[in-house]
Amino acid sequence: MLKTWQRTHMCGEISEAQCGQSVVLNGWVQRTRNLGGVIFVWLRDREGLVQAVFNSENCDAQTFALGESLRGEYVVAVAGEVVRRAEKDVNESMATGRVEVLVQRALLLNASSTPPIYIEDKTAENEAVRLKYRYLDLRRPSMQRTLRMRHQVTSAIRRHLEECGFIEVETPILSKSTPEGARDYLVPSRLHPGTFYALPQSPQIYKQLLMLAGFDRYYQLARCFRDEDSRADRQPEFTQVDLEMSFVNPEDVQRVVEGAFARVLRETKGLEIPLPLPRMTWRQAMDEYGSDKPDTRFGMKLRDVTELVRGCGFGVFETARSVRGFNAEGGAARLSRKEIDALGDLVKTYHAKGLAWLTLDAADGHVKSSFAKFMAPDVLQALLQAMDAKPGDALFFVADAPNTACTALGQLRLHLGRKFGLTDENQFNLLWVTEFPLLEWDEEEGRFAAMHHPFTSPMDEDEPYMESDPGRVRAKAYDLVLNGVEMGSGSIRIHESSLQERMFRLLGFTTEQAWNRFGFLLEAFQYGTPPHGGFAFGVDRLVMILAGRDSLRDVLAFPKVQNASCLMMNTPSAVTQEQLDLLKIRTLTEE
Repeated sequence: MLKTWQRTHMCGEISEAQCGQSVVLNGWVQRTRNLGGVIFVWLRDREGLVQAVFNSENCDAQTFALGESLRGEYVVAVAGEVVRRAEKDVNESMATGRVEVLVQRALLLNASSTPPIYIEDKTAENEAVRLKYRYLDLRRPSMQRTLRMRHQVTSAIRRHLEECGFIEVETPILSKSTPEGARDYLVPSRLHPGTFYALPQSPQIYKQLLMLAGFDRYYQLARCFRDEDSRADRQPEFTQVDLEMSFVNPEDVQRVVEGAFARVLRETKGLEIPLPLPRMTWRQAMDEYGSDKPDTRFGMKLRDVTELVRGCGFGVFETARSVRGFNAEGGAARLSRKEIDALGDLVKTYHAKGLAWLTLDAADGHVKSSFAKFMAPDVLQALLQAMDAKPGDALFFVADAPNTACTALGQLRLHLGRKFGLTDENQFNLLWVTEFPLLEWDEEEGRFAAMHHPFTSPMDEDEPYMESDPGRVRAKAYDLVLNGVEMGSGSIRIHESSLQERMFRLLGFTTEQAWNRFGFLLEAFQYGTPPHGGFAFGVDRLVMILAGRDSLRDVLAFPKVQNASCLMMNTPSAVTQEQLDLLKIRTLTEE
């Protein structure tokens, strides 16, 4: 049947170039309008909408009756002639709005029940309902555009990497549990009762072994899994572009990655970005932006005024380990006293003890402040000068431990940047953050933990301090940041067994524990492992930013919700007792 109704064009492709031509279209009915002798039908497919006209004067009675019966989401085929609309009937809001199709014959391919959601973008549907009926939600034009953009992104990345000499290798989904980091998803083994596979959090170890095997340049669009709650920017399963290279330094890896991002922005947004991308050390990022993923679309850089305010007369500043601040230019007129007080509550959520503030009246420069009256006048003037303060500005300070002060002010800076409209969504600022600390202290565990992962190599000049002063050791690690969002991380890896064992000891592993968990890797390193490094970045997060969406759920075909469940398929779900018996698994239930 469909042979005789084979479509000749997509709905959204019809234009004045096809005027006078006979076409066959297949698609879904978006809406209908019956004017008696004429029925207007908006027909939709993945390329867009076109108006099909059932006119009783141009088609037979059977065809016209079919047009009368059509309802939203009916699937139909129509055959007819493309004609120009009269100038008064042109619909400029529709890409095909200057033409229409005069239907000569039509075929109902499938009827539809009334959908539980509107298949339109301009509706405020409940997200839970949308996700329950995701197969309908995906018909919406915005979802169609977003998933097509996702395809554009991955296609551009593949082509770039292959042009750079990379080959794609698939690594196992059923892997070994290495409980360091997020929780693993575990899969019981039927053939080996009492043992478990783990779904990979990343292909990290496999790609290092591929370098040992001599593949030199590997990539994969890898499916990864983490057993953690979903958030707007996280999902329990996600896709990352994973790559690894042999005989390289950090700049070699960065050059490949930034080239991929440049290509993606060129092909999806029509933007050219200058290369190489800017670079900033982790220390500089923390000192100037209060974040290791700085949003550089706007200023308000942090400044260290610790020494300037020593002996200033204001006890909070005088006794603090660190005093940092920034100038919110024009903030005095934009913020009420009530709003400023609320900012104090904001910084406390990031463990700061409080917020000191100062505003200068836009008209006369009169100072209002929470601390100025306690400060010597000459020091106050020096502080205003150091902060480049002028009438209309608002200054904010945190006196605390250095990292606490930087982090709290960094979050306040982002808050005000959004409030003042300084974060242009059409601007895409990419930069590298480099020289991360190799380790960070875990207060709960009472030990050092790897800031990136335990396979990251220390800076050559810092390696001697690994045991004597681990906190000062920098890593050959680098993150790519876009508009204040971490796109991905990479590093030069450890490739020597002895250095890897030292790293495990720093992380609190005994020799036995290290060999039990990673013995295969330590053994492999004994067989001529080349120096190597790599990178991984999330496809989902990149598409979310490019598409201007607020949640990863909007860029995945079938996402999970907050509690990691799927509303459409009602998963996770119970399994039969027979299945459990086969796996030698007994479930525990609360009495």
